[in-house]
Amino acid sequence: MELIADFSAIPSSEHAAEITRLCDAMEAADAAGRYPELTVERPWSAHNPMLEGEFAAPGAIRWYLERELGRLAEHGARISVRPGREALDLHDPEIGPAVDETRRDLRRKKLFLFTPERMALSIDRLRHYTGTEPESFQRYVLLTNYAWHVEEFRAAMPESTGPATDGRQMPAWHYARPDRSGVTMINIGVGPSNAKTITDHLAVLRPDLILMIGHCAGLRNRQEIGDLVLATSYLRDDRVLDDMLPLSVPVIPNHTLNTLLLSELTLRGLPSRMGIVFTTANRNWELHLATVEERLRVSRAVAVDMESATVAANGFRYRIPTATLLAVSDKPLHAAPKLSADAQSFYAASRRQHVDIALSVAENVRKLYPGGLPTADLRSADEPLLGNSSTSRRADRG
Repeated sequence: MELIADFSAIPSSEHAAEITRLCDAMEAADAAGRYPELTVERPWSAHNPMLEGEFAAPGAIRWYLERELGRLAEHGARISVRPGREALDLHDPEIGPAVDETRRDLRRKKLFLFTPERMALSIDRLRHYTGTEPESFQRYVLLTNYAWHVEEFRAAMPESTGPATDGRQMPAWHYARPDRSGVTMINIGVGPSNAKTITDHLAVLRPDLILMIGHCAGLRNRQEIGDLVLATSYLRDDRVLDDMLPLSVPVIPNHTLNTLLLSELTLRGLPSRMGIVFTTANRNWELHLATVEERLRVSRAVAVDMESATVAANGFRYRIPTATLLAVSDKPLHAAPKLSADAQSFYAASRRQHVDIALSVAENVRKLYPGGLPTADLRSADEPLLGNSSTSRRADRG
C-alpha cells in the first residue's frame, strides 16, 4: 500500500502529523521484512524533479528522516512511501555486491548515500561493536580511546545507558534526550583502523557531529603537558583511507565546531594551540624518527596522534561535521616521552576537564544549531538529496 503526502496542498499546521504517518509507514514496511521505498517529487528542481530510494532500519534514523522530510515539506514537495523489495538476508551471497560502495553510479543523483543493504550491515556491526541498539545513538557523538573518559562521561551523565554486558570491542554509552538530541560516547580503542571501522558504520545514522577527544604528542617547545590542541587540518599518515580518499584531497575540521571549541577553551582560560595534527598508524613513530622527521618539519605540525585524521577523512567522505580536541600527554622530541608514572598523573588531572569541554560544546551546538551544523564545505557536485544535515530548496535545485 502506498502512502502519499502532497505538501503543496497540505497546511503547514498539518505537516508534522503527515510526516509522522510517512515515517510510521516506513517502519511498518521494515517490520514486514521489506525495504521502505521513499519517493520525493520536487517541482522546483530543473534536473532531478523526482528521486527515489530504499532504506533499511528507518527507526534507527527516524529523527533524521523527520527533520529532512520536514524541510522538504516546507517547500511543497510530494512525498510517498511504499513497501519496496524484500529485505536481503545478511547471509545471502548477494550482500557483498549490494554493500560495495565502489559500484555506485556517480552519474545518477541519489536519494541517500547508502544502499539499504549497506545500512542494514552497518546497523548490525554497530550492535556487535558497541553492545547497544542503533535507536540509542544520539546526534552528538564523542569518540575516545580511553576508558577513563567513559568513566567521566558516565559520572557527568549518570542517566546514560550502555552495554548490558562487558567485553564489547567499542562500548558505547548514551545520554538520551528527546529527538536524539543527547550525547553518545564510544571508546573506540587505539589506532586508525578502529577509527575507520566505527565511522564507517556511524555514518548511516547521520549524526550531527563527531568529536574526537584524546591525547597527542606535542611537537613544539612551548607546549606543556596538559595543553590542549585543536586541529586546523591534518597530515594523513594513517594509510587506511588512501585508496578511498586520495592524499591530495584536503581534509579540515568543521569551522563552526572548531570555533565553538576555541571559544570554550578561551572562556575557561585554558592553554591551547591550533595547528596541523599528524595522524600516524605507528604508535612508536619516535623510534623511527628519521622516516617522518622531514614531513613533520615541512608540514609545521604541532601534534601527533593515531585517530584524528582518520575520523576527519571519513567525516568528509560521509558528510559529517568533525573536529578534534587533544591534550598533550608527552613530548618525545623534547626529552618528555610518555612514561607510566607521569602518564597516570596526567590522566587523573585532565580527564574530567576534557570530557566537560566536549559536553559543553555539544550542548552549545544543540542550542545554536538544532537543525545541524553548517556543512556547505562537505557538499559535492553529485550530492545525494539526504546526504547531510542541510536539505533546503536553495541547496538542492540540482
